[in-house]
Amino acid sequence: MIAAIVAVTLTAIWIYLAGRGALHAIWLQLKRRKQADDQTRQQLVQLSLINPFMRVLERFQLFETLHMPMGSYHMKLLLLKDSNWSIEQTKAQASSALGTGYAALTGCVWLSLLGQEPILLLMGAVFGIVLTIRPFVEAGRRVEERKQQMVIELPVMLSKLMLLVGAGETVQQALARCLEGKETMQHPLYKEWGETVSMLRNGQSFSTVMERFNRRCAVQEVSIFTTVLLLNYRRGGEHFILALRELSYTLWEKRKAIARSRGEQASSKLVFPLVGILLVLMILVAAPAMLLMS
Repeated sequence: MIAAIVAVTLTAIWIYLAGRGALHAIWLQLKRRKQADDQTRQQLVQLSLINPFMRVLERFQLFETLHMPMGSYHMKLLLLKDSNWSIEQTKAQASSALGTGYAALTGCVWLSLLGQEPILLLMGAVFGIVLTIRPFVEAGRRVEERKQQMVIELPVMLSKLMLLVGAGETVQQALARCLEGKETMQHPLYKEWGETVSMLRNGQSFSTVMERFNRRCAVQEVSIFTTVLLLNYRRGGEHFILALRELSYTLWEKRKAIARSRGEQASSKLVFPLVGILLVLMILVAAPAMLLMS
């Protein structure tokens, strides 16, 4: 009885919230008559998951109440997406996460009602919470992974830069040649480095370009690199090479530390499969003995 009441209530609320914007969209579709399949799917997701829950969040001013976590989430998406990423798109992402969690909760409640399994109510609540907070946790994990990728690759680029400057190249030319043979769109450091080189070729000042490079990367090691570069690139010669060499030693040590931590994480992840295999082997060995005894 309780499951039936909860299921009907959740479904009615969802239909009411989605229906307020769906009527206008249906009228527009009938008026235009032609739309691509991907645009239709995107509209359905927006009408059923994003728009209704965004109106709810704005109605109860939850975006303003949760301005600290929303601000942190927005900054992470700025790093992961693009500098043109807006706060409205961040709100849409948060609303989509809430809608997905609500949909999971509603589906589990109906499954509990149809299958007469009360445990599915608890599972629906758990799934709803997990799916709602998952994008926030995933954004933090991706930002940390992006940072590690930059720290791992930065000493390699720094070593190339030292060799090129030591061979007589200017700093601007060396920065451009460091990207030769690199796929700039597949790696976050290469992507930001490539944009920096493009801005230098367009005639922008070196200090402005490096400051923007520092802000876009938002990594402490890159900040140290740009500071050393700005302080020493005019001096050139041995002073510049020595400053980069000292920084390179520090970055290689950090790269080794990240490699060790990744190795430890990989070994810890192997524990659970090994335990599972051990249990299966124990069952395979013990089962014939138990059958013979019985």
